[in-house]
This record gives sequence, structure tokens and C-alpha cells, in this order.
Amino acid sequence: MTIDFISLTVIVAIAAFAPIITRLVPKQAIPEIVILLFAGAFLGPYLAGCIQVDDAIKLISDLGLAFLFLFAGFEISPSNLTNKQGRRGFLTWVVSFGIAYGAMLLLALVTHMTFDVLAVAIALVTTALGTILPILQERHLMGTPVGDAVLSYGTWGELCPVIAMALLLTTRATWLTIIILIAFVLIAVVVALLGTRVRTAGGKIYGWFTESAQTTSQSFVRLTVLLLVLLTAVSAIFDLDIVLGAFAAGFVLRVILPEGNDVLEEKLQGIGYGFFIPVFFVVSGTSINMQAVFTEPLILVGFIVLLLFIRGLPIFIALSIPRTKQTMSLNGRLSVSLYCTTALPLIVAVTSVAVDAGTMTQEIASVLIFAGAVTVLMMPLLASITYRVADMHPVVAVKEITRNPHNYLYTLSDRRQMGKIMNEARQMSADEIMDKKARMVEIHNAAVDHIERALAHESPETVRRYIDEMYRELSETVPDAYHEKLAHEMTSWYLEAVARYNAQKNQETRSSAPRNA
Repeated sequence: MTIDFISLTVIVAIAAFAPIITRLVPKQAIPEIVILLFAGAFLGPYLAGCIQVDDAIKLISDLGLAFLFLFAGFEISPSNLTNKQGRRGFLTWVVSFGIAYGAMLLLALVTHMTFDVLAVAIALVTTALGTILPILQERHLMGTPVGDAVLSYGTWGELCPVIAMALLLTTRATWLTIIILIAFVLIAVVVALLGTRVRTAGGKIYGWFTESAQTTSQSFVRLTVLLLVLLTAVSAIFDLDIVLGAFAAGFVLRVILPEGNDVLEEKLQGIGYGFFIPVFFVVSGTSINMQAVFTEPLILVGFIVLLLFIRGLPIFIALSIPRTKQTMSLNGRLSVSLYCTTALPLIVAVTSVAVDAGTMTQEIASVLIFAGAVTVLMMPLLASITYRVADMHPVVAVKEITRNPHNYLYTLSDRRQMGKIMNEARQMSADEIMDKKARMVEIHNAAVDHIERALAHESPETVRRYIDEMYRELSETVPDAYHEKLAHEMTSWYLEAVARYNAQKNQETRSSAPRNA
């Protein structure tokens, strides 16, 4: 018991200091999750030995995993599964899984390596939706075309692997597993229907729970936790992974509360992200054997590359279908693909099942888990860089530098400033965007007229000062991804104005050269 409390103290200390460390890193480039994982790896049994994971710690960790997938399921709207993009997301996952299985089967035959082909194939087509949701929220991408696409494709990337695990990685007969899954789905549906009836009836019971939500009884929170524990227990009884039960609990909660409940969500996030979820990530880190990771670097790099080609590339292709392409920019499609390639919790679950079954060594499992941790660090970072690079219009920048090589410093500065403006614009809420949209159009029309007159009658320095002033005003009005097309129109106007300024400046320089000589 003493060892349990010491280990828990170390884990909680890591969880407490991880957000502080994240804030200290410039631009918060390292997600908190990565810090939790690597801290667990270095302080776990394979290195420092400060954390010992026994049944008690494992139970708390499992509850953290359950809360993580509860939030993931709660974010899922049935429309994200059934709409056109959702259906395309399912077909994309099926294609990815087929490619993954074929590639792993071929790899096993060619290299004579011993590993669970199905387990690795499932790991290659997972999306850590519960993990990237906080990142999407932090970057204000929820409700944007990018956020909606990540939900549609990521939902299937989380749900399908869970079902595949239950069907393909179990020691039971497949027909028995299917019967169990059907029974589980029926239980989830019954729970959802009962909850919906209570809610729609507006009966005394539902009213009492609503009224007591802010009292010490915390009725809503207790009922939600009961739902979570109940469905995870059902998963355990049926010998299914608890991820399925937790995901179903979140989905059921969304059916019961289709409009959401801010108070309930805030309290659940306080419980989940405040304690249980950080414990899960730290404990997941303790299963990483760093020595095994560094002795198998090719497997590590190869797995990450395969994730990009098997999971990310099909999503990018699906998003590049003409109709979808018209509604989402190139950087948006790249960002969705990279976000959906982020994988970790399910990799932990899949490798654990494979190790317990004796079809995968702990060393290989450590490498795959480490690779999943790397994706949590790398993929959101690459997605962010993709947006920033695209916002700076590199192709246009190269063309302008080619036309005006003497003013390359001005051009590079303009691109950096425009990228900053576009990034700040994404921090706006939808209400702010709607309020400022009319003002933006007004500024655009006035600016075009003023620039034309200024270029005709004012000095280039005056035009430059005016452009700088417009930049400051533009930074307060340019919209985010909700109106990305309009934002890029504003960007194009500014770049055109700068090009005119640079051209006029070069012309004046050439005309004054003989006089100076």
C-alpha cells in the first residue's frame, strides 16, 4: 500500500507540473500529453523505477482511459457518422485497413519477422480522437471545416479499430464475439432510449436531477459516472476492451443531451483532465522500454512513415475529391490528414492485447507505443506548421522576390506578418466573425480606393505607412476558417498592394539612377 501511494504521488506530481512545463516551452510547441508520457517512461520501472504500476494504479489508469473515450464519444454527433463526409470517412478507413493488412502480411513474409499482423494493421489505422480533441479546442478549430472533418474521419478511426480489436484479436470464436457485440449495442441503445424518454418527458425525476446538479449531491455527475462505469463493466464482463464501453457511454450521453450541458461538461472535464486522464498517460509512459526503442530505430521510423502513408494519405485523397476540394483549402486538407494520423491510446490498447496473447513481444510493443507518442508530438505540430506556411503564401512570395530581388527583406517581412495575422484570426469565435464581417468588407472597399489614390499622388513611404496602418486594422477584422475564402481575398488584396508599392519603388529607383550618377 505504501508503494502505491508513493507511485501515485509521483504520478500526480508529474500531472501537476506538466502544464507549467508546457507553458514554459516557446509557443507551447510540446503538448502536455507528450510530457506526461516521457515523464512516465523515464520514471517508470525500465529506468528510474520511481513508479511501480500494480492493480490499484492500473485501475485508476483504466478509469482515465475510460474518461478520455467518454469525452471522445460525447463529441460525436450521429450526423458525423451518417452524413456524406462521415460515410466517406468509413470507406476511407476500410481502404486504409485493407492496405495496412496487406502491407503487414507482405512485410512478415519478406522479412520473416515475428509479430501479430492483425494487431499492427489495426494500430496503423487508428486515430487518437480523444487525445487530439483538447488540441483542437486549444487551437479554436472546433466547429470549423477542419475540425468537422477531423471529427468525421477521426470517429471512424477510433470506433472501427475498437470493433476490429473485439472481433479479430480475441481468443473466442468470431460468432460468439459478434453475438456479444450485438448484445452490448442493444444494452447501449436501451440505456440511451431510457435516458431520452426521461428527458423528453420532463418528469419529476429529471427535474430533480437538474435542480440538484449544483448542490452537494452532484446528481448529473454521479449519473454520468454511473453510466460510464456501467458500460465499461459490461465491456469487461463480455471480455471486450473497456474503450468500447467508454466510447458508447459518451455516445449515449450525447443522445440524452443533444444540445450539451456546459455545467456538466465543465465538471466532468475537471474530474477527467484534472486527475484520471493524466494518470492514464503517465502510466502508459511507464510501459515504454526506452532501451528497446533505441535498439530498434528502423521499426520506430518505419511505423511513423507507414502511419502517414496508410492512414494520412487516403484521408488526403478522400478530401481532395472535387466537391470536397472546393470547400477546403490545400492546407486544410493536409491538416486534417495529419491530425487523423495522431495515434496513441488505441495503440496502447492493441499492443496490450497482443502482448497478453503472446503474439507480440514487449520490446516491439514499446517501440509502437513510443511511435504513437511521437505522433502526438509531431502530427499536431506539422499541422500547425502547414497552416502557418500556407498563410504566408510561399509560392507568391517566391514570384515576388523573383520580380523584385532587391526588396526580398520587405517581402519576407510581409509574409511573416500575414501569417501572424491569419493565425490570430483563428482565435476568433463565430459570433466575433459575424460581427466583424461587414466591417471587413467596408475596410476592403475603402482600402482599394485609398491605395489607388495614394499610389498615384503620394510617395512610396506614405503608401508604406498607410499599408502598415491597414495591417493593424486588418488584424482585428480578418475572419478565421469559418470564412477562409473571404480571409484569403483580403490577403490577396494586401499582397497586391505591396506588389504595386514595390514595383513603383523600383521604378523610381531606376529613374533616379542617372541623376545620382
